[in-house]
Amino acid sequence: MRKILDQMRHEPANVRFSDLRKVCESFFGEPRHHGSSHMIFKTPWPGDPRVNIQDANGKAKPYQVRQVLRAIDKLEGKQ
Repeated sequence: MRKILDQMRHEPANVRFSDLRKVCESFFGEPRHHGSSHMIFKTPWPGDPRVNIQDANGKAKPYQVRQVLRAIDKLEGKQ
């Protein structure tokens, strides 16, 4: 998992959607919605408690990769 996280931090534009999904499931559990191209994961804090990712032809969208990294940092107390 750390190898994927390192790649996400260094190359957010070059992340496979399947890898981003694995990371999200590892940190946030199963998605609560996955009927379309979007997958929504619940986070444990109030406010806007979700992470939304979308498959773009097998790749993750770079801005969503950065959002996931910010959520992980917040979850781990680094923010």
